[in-house]
Formats: sequence, C-alpha cells, structure tokens
Amino acid sequence: MLRTFRIGGIHPPENKLSAGKKITALAAPKQVIIPLSQHIGAPAQAVVKKGDPVKAGTLVAKAGGFVSANIHSSVSGKVNKIDSALDASGYKRPAIYIDVEGDEWEETIDRSETLVKECTLTSKEIVDKIAAAGIVGLGGATFPTQVKLMPPPGSKAEIIIINAVECEPYLTSDHSLMMEKGEHILVGVTLLMKAVNVNKAVIGIENNKPDAIAHLTKLAAGYSGIEIMPLKVQYPQGGEKQLIDAVIRRQVKSGALPISAGAVVQNVGTAYAVYEAVQKNKPLFERVVTVTGKAVANPSNFLVRMGTPINMLIEVAGGIPENTGKIIGGGPMMGKALVSAEVPVTKGSSGVLLLTKEESVRKPMQDCIRCAKCVNVCPMGLNPAFLMKFTVYKDWDKAEAGYIQDCIECGSCSYTCPANRPLLDQIRLGKGKVMGIIRARKS
Repeated sequence: MLRTFRIGGIHPPENKLSAGKKITALAAPKQVIIPLSQHIGAPAQAVVKKGDPVKAGTLVAKAGGFVSANIHSSVSGKVNKIDSALDASGYKRPAIYIDVEGDEWEETIDRSETLVKECTLTSKEIVDKIAAAGIVGLGGATFPTQVKLMPPPGSKAEIIIINAVECEPYLTSDHSLMMEKGEHILVGVTLLMKAVNVNKAVIGIENNKPDAIAHLTKLAAGYSGIEIMPLKVQYPQGGEKQLIDAVIRRQVKSGALPISAGAVVQNVGTAYAVYEAVQKNKPLFERVVTVTGKAVANPSNFLVRMGTPINMLIEVAGGIPENTGKIIGGGPMMGKALVSAEVPVTKGSSGVLLLTKEESVRKPMQDCIRCAKCVNVCPMGLNPAFLMKFTVYKDWDKAEAGYIQDCIECGSCSYTCPANRPLLDQIRLGKGKVMGIIRARKS
C-alpha cells in the first residue's frame, strides 16, 4: 500500500498539461531585472554599480545576513542601473537592471556535459560552495539551502528527504527535470548526504509519475543509501511536515523544525542545483519553469535565466489567450495572482499558470454551515473556520491558541468549502499578525 501523510489532504484535478514536454532553453532577453530579494530572509546587498561589466555567474549581490542568499548575474553585459522593480506581489523592491550583450560565462564554470560523480570536498566545503552559489529551496519556499544544512546545536540529521512529489496541480518542472537530469540529481543527493553526514536518503515521488519513479529507481541502483519511494497522490504532500510523516512516519511538533524529527528536506530541483554548484562551479542563475493553462496553446517547461520577464515565457508558449482572467505565479493552490506579466522570473518561480475568466471568478461567499469539511482536510489538524472568524474579529489571542501560526497556507480549506468562504485569505492575514505579535514578545 502506498504511503501518504496521515492528517487531512485532498486530491484536486491534476491537469499536468505539460507532462512529457522536454525542457526548452530560452534565449536571454535584451535586459534582465534581478531582484535583491529572491529568498526568505534578509535581502542581498548589491556589490556592483551602474556601468559595471558582468558575465553569467558574476556575483552581483552578497547575502545580507545569516538567513539570506547570494545573487548572481544570469547574463553577460553591463549594469544599467540599481533601482526598484515590481515583484510578484505588486510591491516595489530593490533590483539590478542589466543590459544583455552576448552570452559570456565566468571562466570558473564548467560548461561541459560530462557527469562528475567524485567529490573530495569536506562537509563544510560543500556547504560553503552551496552558500557561495546562492542556492535556495526551489520548491517555492526559497529558504537558503546552506542554513538547512547547518543544524542547530543539539540537533542531528538522520536522513535526507528529497521532495520530488510535485503535488501542486498543473506544474511539471520537477517531473521534467527528473526525466532529463536524473543522474545529476542523484549525485546532488549524495552531496547533500555528505554535507549533513548521513548515509540514507529517500526521494519521495507521487505515483502519478511512474516514468520518473522507474527512471530514478534504475539509476539509484548505482548509488549507496538512496531509496526511491513511490507515494500516494495526495495534496499537499510537498509540505515538509507532510512529506516527513509520509516517508518516515514522524510528525514535527508545533513550532519545531524538521530537524527535530531527524530529517533535512530538500526539493529535487535544489538537489540538481547543488550538483551544478559543487561539481560544476555554477551559481544558481537559471531554473526550469512550467508555463501552462487550459487555454494555453503550447504548455511547456522552459529553462529560464533569472530576471527574464514572465511575458517572454508566455509568448513562447503561444501568447496570452483572449479569455485569460488571471496570471498566477506558481500553481493554482498556493500560487498568487501576478499584478503584471512583466515581473521577472526569480529563484522561486516554479510555474506560470494562465487561468481563464471562468476559472478565475470567485463564487459568492455564503454563511458557514459548520460542516467541518475544512477541518477534515486540513493537513495540520487546525480548524480553519474558527481561525477565519478569529481573524475577522481580530481576536489574536484565540487565533494564537488555535495554532494559526502552524498553517502552511496550502489552500485545502478554501478548495473544499461548500460556502465559498475565503478561508485561506483571512487565515494568511491573521497568521501574519500573530507571527508579528510572537516576534515582538520574544524580542
């Protein structure tokens, strides 16, 4: 019997329209916009100025703190300016504008196709190279990878868990990467194992990707300590706590980190980026992005340079359909509507979803009938109906007592609500307020 997490969950229509589409490398645009906040934590600090020449892989911004990440140029050319630019949420953030001239890469990057398996670096040297390359979680959370690989005192990793479930409907970037870069990913997993000194890793893949399961299982026979684990299709299995529960049957307590269960969880795309950073000296400046939607002419998986305007991807996929209602950054469950198609691709850009007008219109909200469907599907065991009420009435003490801070914002509650209540929207607002109160109290 296939494993999955034991609390809540849903199974929305998968709509993997771009599955089986090979990764297509997009040419660099005439100008890229490189935001300085492409990760959770402190924004990076620019180390270039107007007029400076750069190459693909040149460091342009240094990590601004312990929880932060370096940022590199994705193109060669000249720095046009350091200014602000709209991010995916519609806010103006500091960014570096680079005018593209040719495609010259830093000489230290190994651009050959040769697979490099052997690594003589120490654990610390691997972590240092990962930090230097600016690698973050590529599943969407964008937590700096080097921080995850340095467990706090008193904590010890027992297992690396690779998140290859890609449970978000529509998205196929991870699936395509597994099919085309499977062995590179496995080398990346061995590097992560060495970085945290463990001898076991599990790659969890949902059972709707049988080709990826078969492909990686065959390859993994040549790698000691790596297991490929097929999982039941269940959203949101890509959540760290849900994946840990599914794979090793341990649950992470409220407020605790995954390392408390002995696990370090990394996305499969992150494992590939680790391979490129450690074995090829290549910083993270490009990634695979899915562009999809029921009305999109050519749903595709693209290899894209960071800073490329999203409208360029959409054009290559066939352009914006006439009946488009919303453009979503990410998938339909956890993604957010973009204010403009001109915002740039960042490290956290896993997909671009074009919803039709019919799909994007919300139904009128009705009164809650206390059916408890939201409670049944919540993967964190929360009561979304009550948490929404506490937020609406600004009852922050009750919201905190109801563990609103544990919400993973998966949207399962809103998806299943027969009264069309904006549960996630309100809970997200309340969670931000309560988290601020908790931080203020601790300080």
